[in-house]
Amino acid sequence: VQLVESGGGSVQTGGSLRLSCDSSGRTYSNYYMGWFRQAPGKEREGVAAICRNGGRSDYADSVKGRFTISRDRPKNAVYLQMDSLKAEDTAMYYCAQASRGMEPGTHLSPNQYTYWGQGTQVTVS
Repeated sequence: VQLVESGGGSVQTGGSLRLSCDSSGRTYSNYYMGWFRQAPGKEREGVAAICRNGGRSDYADSVKGRFTISRDRPKNAVYLQMDSLKAEDTAMYYCAQASRGMEPGTHLSPNQYTYWGQGTQVTVS
């Protein structure tokens, strides 16, 4: 599985960005995909996750109401629309693919995901 993120960049506070993640190789379209972020000196944290058919999504409290995750199964892609960006959203953002089912409440845990992209930088100032 290869995951490639795009769409990062620099934006002013209050602005918007849309991240994309394209998946190739073996696909696990029946399992969750997620977006995570890691700021310098901090641990990687879950931002948003989405189930296989897009009918259920989970968000970190810090981004609820501002970020929206979506998924295109035929294209094996996942997106993260980020609105009302804040300086504290500055981080490297990673796309991840799970390869098995998860227990409820664990969808934003990085250790539940098997495959990771290289990341795309988001800077808000």
